[in-house]
Amino acid sequence: MPSAKNYKKSPQVTRVYCVPGNAGMAQDGIKCIAIAETDSQELIAFAKKQRLDWVFVGPEVPLLAGVVDDLQAANIQVFGPQKKAAIIEGSKDFAKQLMQSYHIPTAASQTFTVYDEAKTYIEMKGAPIVIKADGLAAGKGVVVAETTTEALEAAYAMLCDNQFGASGAAIVVEDFLVGEEFSLMAFVDGENVYPMVIAQDHKRALAGDKGLNTGGMGAYAPVHHISQAVINEAVETILKPTAVAMVTEERSFTGILYAGLILTASGPKVIEFNARFGDPETQVVLDRLTSDFATVITDILAHRTPTLTWQTDGVTLGVVLASKGYPQAYENGKLLAGFEQLNHDTAVFHAGVALNATNELVTNGGRVSLLAMRAKTMQAAQAMLYQELKKIDTRELVYREDIGHRAATAERPTSPR
Repeated sequence: MPSAKNYKKSPQVTRVYCVPGNAGMAQDGIKCIAIAETDSQELIAFAKKQRLDWVFVGPEVPLLAGVVDDLQAANIQVFGPQKKAAIIEGSKDFAKQLMQSYHIPTAASQTFTVYDEAKTYIEMKGAPIVIKADGLAAGKGVVVAETTTEALEAAYAMLCDNQFGASGAAIVVEDFLVGEEFSLMAFVDGENVYPMVIAQDHKRALAGDKGLNTGGMGAYAPVHHISQAVINEAVETILKPTAVAMVTEERSFTGILYAGLILTASGPKVIEFNARFGDPETQVVLDRLTSDFATVITDILAHRTPTLTWQTDGVTLGVVLASKGYPQAYENGKLLAGFEQLNHDTAVFHAGVALNATNELVTNGGRVSLLAMRAKTMQAAQAMLYQELKKIDTRELVYREDIGHRAATAERPTSPR
């Protein structure tokens, strides 16, 4: 969705299609095509019929289904990693083994398929500890366990109760890392890495970073209180070695590499990799991009070094509106009201939405929409965006009221003693 809006801004682009898209995107004037995102044959036929210059494959499911491979085999130019490269997101065990083999900093871990073996390891390590489903779980397959009991329950749910089906047939149990989290995405072309500005996501469902892990409840960019020196270190010790490692492993990566990182006392370390844009970070990161997004993709596809320029002042803040009950059970079909009252400076990115029988916009997913605002400071962005959120009917929606709290705290002057 955010990349589709960026394509529309480009003078190089005459048509943008989204497959399958959603009703909110259609309201923004983006043409949505009712083709399943993993239906390679229909996608190939459509791309050829429309004579598309190139296709951008964004979500993790079609990437791991091999849609990029199928499009390439049909001589269609496509941006995104092949299936064998997307495994860096599709298997946390693969990513951990890659990092261990190539000395890329991350938490110590072990992978298990048998509960009793995992139980012995968890009891030996103690808590806090992190339990992760090996495969895709829509951002819900991670449990940061604060007690051994909680960790054992999570491991049992994945390995014995099939909480995530095949995705949880193996689990990664890793050490809990202490530090400041941030997200670093980059355009990658083989061994060439072109970093974006960093963002900070808020994974926990509730204010104060409490509650269950989610796919992300909000984000902001850039993160001024994390130094450029730290970012440079992360690029040199994590992103570049990972790109080289994937080439060495004959899994050369072309596309968006997302590194979820944490700044520890011994430097930045990897929490997770994604083979795509991260959500909700992308909405705020691409707002900072001042060079032409479509030209960047075109250049990378031609193996040219892209020109990347970024907004240097201020911040962009994004807050997710989620269905009540998310990330657990929630109901769809709840009417969305109040969006028409929003200030024109408020960017709206609809995700889990649909149209009802009377052509009204309703909820159709866990994370429904994201509202974003640009301002000079985080405190100003919070004041304006949270005022805008009051215009939305949130009786069936929830959102965190503290997105950007670390940045806002960093902006406050230290009181003299």
